[in-house]
Amino acid sequence: MALHSANVDNKLIFAPAGKEAHGQAEQFTKGVLTRSDLDPNSPIRQFHKWFASAQRSGRVTHPETCCLSTASLPSGRVSSRMVYLKELDTQGFVIYSNFGTSKKSQDLATNSWASLTFWWEELERQVRVEGRASRLSHEESQTYFDTRVRGSRIGAWSSRQSQVLKPSGDGTDREDDDGRKMLDKWVEETETRFAGEDIIPVPDFWGGLRIIPESVEFWQGRQSRLHDRFVYDKKTSTKDGVQDWTLERLSP
Repeated sequence: MALHSANVDNKLIFAPAGKEAHGQAEQFTKGVLTRSDLDPNSPIRQFHKWFASAQRSGRVTHPETCCLSTASLPSGRVSSRMVYLKELDTQGFVIYSNFGTSKKSQDLATNSWASLTFWWEELERQVRVEGRASRLSHEESQTYFDTRVRGSRIGAWSSRQSQVLKPSGDGTDREDDDGRKMLDKWVEETETRFAGEDIIPVPDFWGGLRIIPESVEFWQGRQSRLHDRFVYDKKTSTKDGVQDWTLERLSP
């Protein structure tokens, strides 16, 4: 007789295990992470190493995919969304988005702290980045904007990100229009505006956001959920003002 039996009658989901409705989760067995595996001085270099490894593996379809989390003050309410990492430089991690009407822009206007989480399931690895966010210059954003396909550049101008799209007319055509026609109209207007033009300027409300890390954690899955976790925390040298990092192992 089992020592403990959970009452799951009122649960829509209980202990799912992959494709199975319920069961025991798979063990993490694909890697080990020790201090000697890590760059002793730079989480940026260490991230670049892991990112390149994920690309070369052939198993991680989009290693640039990450979850960006922001929080609004004074409520402290957190919001998260999946985005693509587009650049990594010596300062930090860069994503691109709408910063005019989006929820993230509202959050960042009151609180510059943000986080990124990368999850490479096929390698059983996770990276968490926490830091302050700042906008890239118009010139930097234009450089990336020019690499996007034309449809994406038109879309950036057209979308009032996160605004409510309302059905057209008096509401009698809701079955045919759930609000999409309003977006389509904005796209048509933008297409007309830039008809015949190959060079499209980046909108002032759209561009790059750099998360300058204060803390970066590298996580490698291990058996029995006794994972390997190491965190870099930024410190400032009192001697010459040069930024430095501590590196510590964390309990799983």
